[in-house]
Amino acid sequence: MIWYPVVLAALAGLPAAVAAQASPPCDGPERRYCEELARLANEPAIRKAFAFLEATDAVALKDLITLTEIPAPPFKEEKRGAAFAAMLRDAGADSVWTDEVGNVIALRRGRVGGRVVALAGHLDTVFPEEIDVTVKQRGDTLFAPGIGDDTRGLVVVLHALRAMEEAGIETEADVLFIGTVGEEGLGDLRGVKHLFRKGGPRIDAFIAVDGGDDSRIVHQALGSKRYRVTFKGPGGHSWGAFGTVNPVHALGRAIRIFDEEADRFTKSGPRTSYNVGRIGGGTSVNSVPFEAWMEVDMRSESQASLLAIDSIFRSVIPRALAEQNALARRGEELTVVVEQVGDRPSGETPVDAPLVLRAMAATRHFGDVPELERSSTDSNVPISLGIPSVTITRGGIGGGSHSPGEWWINRNGPVAIQRAVLLLVAEAGLAKGGATD
Repeated sequence: MIWYPVVLAALAGLPAAVAAQASPPCDGPERRYCEELARLANEPAIRKAFAFLEATDAVALKDLITLTEIPAPPFKEEKRGAAFAAMLRDAGADSVWTDEVGNVIALRRGRVGGRVVALAGHLDTVFPEEIDVTVKQRGDTLFAPGIGDDTRGLVVVLHALRAMEEAGIETEADVLFIGTVGEEGLGDLRGVKHLFRKGGPRIDAFIAVDGGDDSRIVHQALGSKRYRVTFKGPGGHSWGAFGTVNPVHALGRAIRIFDEEADRFTKSGPRTSYNVGRIGGGTSVNSVPFEAWMEVDMRSESQASLLAIDSIFRSVIPRALAEQNALARRGEELTVVVEQVGDRPSGETPVDAPLVLRAMAATRHFGDVPELERSSTDSNVPISLGIPSVTITRGGIGGGSHSPGEWWINRNGPVAIQRAVLLLVAEAGLAKGGATD
C-alpha cells in the first residue's frame, strides 16, 4: 500500500522500540536469549518494524474483519485461503502459492538460505458454512464466530510479513508465512501433516500462532486418537423381530467394557483421558435398530500411553461384537465398522531448545512471565518429528472460542505481532547489515 513508507518516514526518528519493556527477571538458560533479544529489539530495522505495527494497527483490525467474514469450515477453506494469499502477495512476499490440500504459503527469501523458519496460523474455524460470520461491534468488543480462533492468528502472520517488508528487515534463513487448513476437529491437522510429509517443503523450525493468553507458550503436544464406530444389523419390529441382534445393545456393551478397562489403565502413569462424546442410532422406540454409532476421543501427554489406550479400545470392539452375536436367536449377525477420524501425535520440544528459550525471552521482553504448556495445535506434527516447534499467542483478549458468541478486544494488539516478529527474526537470524535501504 502506497502510504506505508510515508508512515515509516514519520516514525523513523523514534528513539526506542514502541513496546514497553518492564521485563520480569531473566535468569538461568534464558538469560543468554533475553540478552540476545534485547540487542535485537534495539536494532534500527526492528525498531522501525515495531513502530510500523503501532501505526498500522487500524489496518490490522480491518484485515481481521475482512478475513473473519469469509466462512472457512474444515475442508471448505478455499475462499478464505484465496483472500489470504492475495494479502500476502500485496504485503510483498517473494512468492505465494496454494498447495494440493489448500495450505497458503508465502516465501520470503533469506540472504544466506540453507535453513527455513515458518510462521503459521490456521485458516479454518469449527463453524459450519451456513453460520453468520458478520462481525458486530459493541463498544471496544468485536463479536463473530472465529474472530479469535484463529483468524486473528492469520492477521499476526500477515502483519509480521508486512512489518518486515516495510522495515526492510533481512534474515539469514528463508522464512515461510503460512495459513494452514484443517487444524480444527475432524480436519485432524491435515494441512500441517501435508506440510511435513515426506517430500514436503523444508522447515527447520515452526512457530504457530493460536490461543489468546500473552504468557502462554505451547511446546508440548497433546496427542489424541478419535474413532467413529458403527454396529450394523438387520433391524426389525421390536416384537416381531425380537431375538435378532441389536446394534444399540452391542454399542452399550462396548462402552461398558471400554469404560471399565480404560478406567483401570488411566489411574496411573502419564496423564491420559478417554471420552465417548456422541452416540446415535435407531428409528423409533418400537423398532430394533439397524445401526448404532459412537464417537470416541482419547488423549495422552505420552505417545506410548496414547498407543496403549488405543490398543485397549480397538480390542474392546470385536469382543463386544462377539458377545452380542452370541445372544442371537434368529437372523443375521451384527457387523461393525471402525473408522479412525482423528490421529494427533504427542511429543515435546525440550524446554532447553533455543526456540523455546527464545519464545520465553520474547515473552519476558514484553513484560509477561512465560507459562509453558501442553496443548493440541498445528505444532503437534513437527514436535512429534523432532523439529523445534512452539505455539505462541495471537494477542488482545477474547473468549467464547468455538461458540457463536466468540469475541475479541484489540487490547495492546500490536504487541503480539511485535513479539512474533522478534521471535521470528531471532530464530531466522538477522542478516549482517540488518536491513535493506
